[in-house]
Amino acid sequence: MRTGELMDLAWRLTTGGEGRRVVLGLAGPPGAGKSTLAEALVSGLRRRYGPGAAAYVPLDGFHLSNAQLDRLGLATRKGSPPTFDVHGYAALLRRLVSEPDHDVYVPDFDRVLDEPVAARHVVRPGVRLVVTEGNYLACDLPGWPEARESMDELWYVEAGEEERRRRLVERQLAGGRTAEGAREWVRSNDMPNARIVEESRDSGWVNLSFHWSGHD
Repeated sequence: MRTGELMDLAWRLTTGGEGRRVVLGLAGPPGAGKSTLAEALVSGLRRRYGPGAAAYVPLDGFHLSNAQLDRLGLATRKGSPPTFDVHGYAALLRRLVSEPDHDVYVPDFDRVLDEPVAARHVVRPGVRLVVTEGNYLACDLPGWPEARESMDELWYVEAGEEERRRRLVERQLAGGRTAEGAREWVRSNDMPNARIVEESRDSGWVNLSFHWSGHD
């Protein structure tokens, strides 16, 4: 599907109730293009309807810090379901829905620092549509159903395995790994995480599944 089509579908969600804030979730495996699509939707809707139209909320801001991963023995499984503060994420989504009249600050993940960073994004009062994305939003693992309670719709973004693998290796190279280290990380960590996500593709929570072309 093209970005313009997806923008139209996303904006239609805001027509159900005047003044109500709507949350759209994007699920899908690592490397499928979720964050790129979320940013494209938000920037496109802001251009079309104004700066208060939409805001971006990435799950990646709820990665556990490296110190916590070391404490839990999960450093080599970074990006797997237990390496996220899913309850903190669910609480933030509830705030975004129930507290639309003041600034809500949103963390992000810095790939250069390889750490979460507080308050990189802000959702301003009056924002109509929040677009949030993350690998496990369609999964029925502990905590994720509670996060879904705040979402009006959940879309599943797909991409071919080789395309995802290429993007993931490029991501690790950009983060400073060697070519061999990047390929090994993707093989041993990202692809197993992807298989967990792929099992959720046909979840009853998913309203729409598609391959995103990356074009308008």
